[in-house]
This record gives sequence, structure tokens and C-alpha cells, in this order.
Amino acid sequence: MLAYYLYLPMLKDMPKILSLTRFGNPILREKARQLTPTEIQSAQIQSLIANMIHTLEKENYGVGIAAPQVGESIALSVIGIKPTPNRPKLDPFQTTMINPVITETYGELETKWEACVSCGEGKDLLYAKVPRFEKVKLSWLDETGKSREEILGGFVAHVAQHEVDHLNGVLFVDRVEDATTYMMADEYQTRIVKSN
Repeated sequence: MLAYYLYLPMLKDMPKILSLTRFGNPILREKARQLTPTEIQSAQIQSLIANMIHTLEKENYGVGIAAPQVGESIALSVIGIKPTPNRPKLDPFQTTMINPVITETYGELETKWEACVSCGEGKDLLYAKVPRFEKVKLSWLDETGKSREEILGGFVAHVAQHEVDHLNGVLFVDRVEDATTYMMADEYQTRIVKSN
């Protein structure tokens, strides 16, 4: 679980649930503005980070959420991966990515199932297969403004690519090559999850 309580001493108010922007909102198609180290340290950005982490945890919005998805066109995303009944073998991974850049990719593109909470929820969440690299080298700033660089693999790399896309105004549907893979969440659960 992401430790959003670490941010509480800096905040005037308790973290709150943020509303999602949905497909069709122009903010999701903008290239998000990068943040300066000074901005990252500001109460406004620290509050936004805490609220995004809180929203991701409490609303079960999958494994990541980008600032444009909560109405802010800035290059900020939070990732919170943990094991689930559908993915029990996942290793936990949590980070706040600010100004992330994929500097290198490894291997061939492989199609992986993907969805986005900006295009549905519950059984009406839309899924499709999206080509993603198995490994990427990612550079970013964390919530303190510290530079980080790491080679990410597997599911973490998959999520990071989805989140970086969001900050560049790219939605997962833009990357779908085989339109016959589109399916709603209830069909995905029946045909893909339960059949594996």
C-alpha cells in the first residue's frame, strides 16, 4: 500500500478523493507541462501527490493514475502495484514519477492486455491488447525532486509506458493494432482471466 500518510505533516487538510477526467476531455490529449524542482516542493504539488495516491488506493483505480486524469496537465503520475486475486504473483512497486522519460527500450514489442479508468469503470471498463516493450529504462524525479533512473521490466515496465503515454497526450486506444481485441471488463474476466 502506498504510504500517503508520509505527506500528511506537509498538508493543511486530509487527502481527498479526486474526480476523474474521461475520454473526450481535451486535457487527456495535451502534452503535460514539466515541473521544476521548486514546484515539486510546493504545498500545492505535494497536496496533489497525496490526493492522487489516496484516490488510487481508496477508489481501486488499478495500478496507476496520471495528473491529466484528475484534471491537471502536469507531468506527474503515481504508480501503486500490489498483488491482486487476478495477479497474485505481482511484486509490489510504488513510486511517484515526475517528468518521466523513457530513455531506452529493450526487446521486441509484445501485445499485453490493458485498460484505462478514464474510459470506464466496473464491468464497463474497456480492455484491448496493446504493444509494449518488456523492459524500459526510465528517468524521472520522485516526490522530493530527487533524480532516479532504473531499468524496469515486466508488469512495472508495462504500467510505466502507459503512464508516460498519458503525460504525452497518448491514450492506450491509440496504440491498439488489432481492433478485434476490444472487450468490456465482464467479458475480459470471463474470456481471459478465468480461462488462464
